[in-house]
Amino acid sequence: MSTLGRRAILVLILGSLVVTLAMGLRHGFGLFLEPMSSDLGWGRGVFAFALAVQNLMWGLSQPVAGAIADRFGAARTIVAGGVLYTLGLLFMGLSESALGMTLSAGVLIGLGLSGTTFSVVLGAGGRAGAPEKRSLAMGIVSAVGSFGQFAMLPGTLGLLEWLGWSTALLVMGAIAALMVPLGAFLYDRPEPATGSELSQWAALEEAAGHRGFWLLCMAFFVCGFQVIFIAVHLPGYLTDHGIAVSVASTVLALVGLFNIFGTYIAGWLGGHYSKTRLLSGLYLARSAVIVLFLAAPLSPLSAYLFGIAIGLLWLSTVPLTNGIVATVFGVRHLSMLGGIVFLFHQLGSFAGVWLGGYIYDLAGNYDIVWVLSILLGVVAAVLHWLISERPLERPTLSEVRA
Repeated sequence: MSTLGRRAILVLILGSLVVTLAMGLRHGFGLFLEPMSSDLGWGRGVFAFALAVQNLMWGLSQPVAGAIADRFGAARTIVAGGVLYTLGLLFMGLSESALGMTLSAGVLIGLGLSGTTFSVVLGAGGRAGAPEKRSLAMGIVSAVGSFGQFAMLPGTLGLLEWLGWSTALLVMGAIAALMVPLGAFLYDRPEPATGSELSQWAALEEAAGHRGFWLLCMAFFVCGFQVIFIAVHLPGYLTDHGIAVSVASTVLALVGLFNIFGTYIAGWLGGHYSKTRLLSGLYLARSAVIVLFLAAPLSPLSAYLFGIAIGLLWLSTVPLTNGIVATVFGVRHLSMLGGIVFLFHQLGSFAGVWLGGYIYDLAGNYDIVWVLSILLGVVAAVLHWLISERPLERPTLSEVRA
């Protein structure tokens, strides 16, 4: 890691802390589904719809946040995202209506997440690292950021049990405010564009004409569908089957803990082996883990084993997916192009979390959505197999002028 340089190491440390807070706080939202829905007289569909809007807003605003970060640096983007995230949690804690829940948990936190999570921070990390270390740098940020999902979840449950859901969310808002000073000290100043570099518009046109880019987008839709459905609805699924909420919290914590190892290993492997082939294997493994979880008798032990297995595969897709974008298109517009790919992840998240609540309210169970998650994993494996990782060959400036 010393080969990255002091400035690069500082970017990775501060960026990792920001992602730790942003993802760690968000990872506990599923614990609020049952108490908020019960206290306020909602069906699960209201809470699920608000988080579906959150993921949609996150995805729609991510390319814009990424483009701003590519042009002006990640620091300003993170500060703005941290402010919005904090306000969203504060208003979520005060919400008593479906509209208030949608505007706070959905719109404000969704916009906040676009400025404080992977596309912006990984773009800064990708620019800071040498090409041969880029995948590893992304894996480090993803792994350290994943630590928040493990470390902060017990605290979230403790706040929920001690203070109740409203005050717990207000305290979480105060914690989220720490992202503002962290972002302010993150030094990421992209080099000014030269005449030989693509403009943002030209980079968009180039990506739009690349078949592999769209295949990557469609495959990342599946990642969003699977992980957000599990993150939000797994606690309710376990509770419905007589498993204590403390077990559900431990399962989500195990997901976060083993996600640390999974993302780091994936980042390291991505520097040595084909990222597309690794991703095909990851999605097939996810589907297999879900099948085994549903087929085995449900118990705390089987739930814990599921948390460990799915945690190893949880965000392992992130450094590999962003690594493909960087390899094929370069790093100049990495945050923006990575943000577009991530938009499709969030469209999948919207579908997974909303469909989970909608189907549950109709059928009283999650069976259909579990089956969809399995089938989509197979589809994603096939899509990645068809993607080429070869860097684009661009004409030099002299060739263009000729």
